[in-house]
Amino acid sequence: MSRIGKKPVAIPSGVEAKIEDGTLSVKGPKGTLSMGMSDLVEYKLEDGEISVTPANDTRQARNHWGMQRTLVSNLVEGVTEGFSKVLEINGVGYRAQAQGKKLKLQLGFSHDVDLDVPEGIEVKTPDQTTVEISGSDKQAVGQFAANVRKWRKPEPYKGKGIKYRGEYIFRKEGKKK
Repeated sequence: MSRIGKKPVAIPSGVEAKIEDGTLSVKGPKGTLSMGMSDLVEYKLEDGEISVTPANDTRQARNHWGMQRTLVSNLVEGVTEGFSKVLEINGVGYRAQAQGKKLKLQLGFSHDVDLDVPEGIEVKTPDQTTVEISGSDKQAVGQFAANVRKWRKPEPYKGKGIKYRGEYIFRKEGKKK
């Protein structure tokens, strides 16, 4: 039994959900999100809640149960509050600058790295060493943050690179003489 799957997802006021043609769509103040529904799980929309139950008693249906409930919860949370990730850049000469729908990174390469910001994601740079990525789709926000971080992962000796805020970088001791 999935503890997460048992809990229904509450739909707050100002948000409306629809189930049509194998698609669950949720509309709220931050936009509209939709996801394809799994055949192994049944979705019920009643009393301002979306409940998720396994369609049958197979192991695979029970495996999908909790994950599908979490995906539904992420849809509702995304259209009401949204998601955000904050990246911190450490290193001499490393900086970032948001320019409209582009993110310009200077990471010690011989060239600047220009990244196109995907649709539905907003990027802010409050200062040169901080990048704030926000949007309503949790997966898209996390994927773009991972793509930015991929350009210069933090290294264990000096800690230079791009890291998530609050991430712990395991530090190594240098060579001994």
